[in-house]
Amino acid sequence: MRLNKFISHNTKYSRREADRLIEEGKVQVNGKQVTDFSYQVARNDKVVLNGRVVRPKSMHEMTVIVYHKPKGELVTKKDPMGRKTIYDSIPKRFAHFVPVGRLDFASEGLLLLTDSPRAADILMRSGLERVYNLKIRGSITAAMEKAMQSGIRIKGKKGAHEKSRIDEIEFAPFFAYQIVKNEPNYSKIRVAIGEGKNRELRRFFAHFDREVLDLHRVSFGGISLNNLPKGKTRFLTQREYDDLHAFIKAQQEEKSD
Repeated sequence: MRLNKFISHNTKYSRREADRLIEEGKVQVNGKQVTDFSYQVARNDKVVLNGRVVRPKSMHEMTVIVYHKPKGELVTKKDPMGRKTIYDSIPKRFAHFVPVGRLDFASEGLLLLTDSPRAADILMRSGLERVYNLKIRGSITAAMEKAMQSGIRIKGKKGAHEKSRIDEIEFAPFFAYQIVKNEPNYSKIRVAIGEGKNRELRRFFAHFDREVLDLHRVSFGGISLNNLPKGKTRFLTQREYDDLHAFIKAQQEEKSD
């Protein structure tokens, strides 16, 4: 693992902050100062930061919280335009936690954050179920249902962020969907998917000329919002931790095979 990544995974520092610390000569490996960000940390290397040994964290040492993100917050540390971010709202003791994926500025709902970037990466890339409640402008058509059932490849950037460079996106079949209301003016639907691509649901419905008016994520990998108020956080329950540890362990074993 690269030195800067090793530090960010096992301390409170971000990758960018790790780069700065390495550049300032505050990191030693096996008793020698190292200023190369890309140095590959071996299993038996002793990494020292500001005089303290950096020990690899066990996944069982990680902390995960659930945040009920409201609309109008960005999932980022800082915004050059000065808009509100989730870090303006969550307790300061979680300022070094990293988000598991994203919810865009106009979306709300469940967001997981953790002090283990390695766990966050595993969860983001996983096919764990994500469940959303959506309100869309217009009706839900047979063509849309067929695409949800069978999957679809979409070309073009309708529904994407204006700076997106991705002009083609492929959707796997949805895990499930439930039409709650289907009328000409607007419709409501609950969907379960196993992907976390940027603005994918907005792009999916935009392909059928449907605007997503509300997007609310209610669960991720079996972890639900329950009655958590908007703008508030909670820790995982013991059962949620046990399930998460078991999943991550299985993913690591599968990768090593």
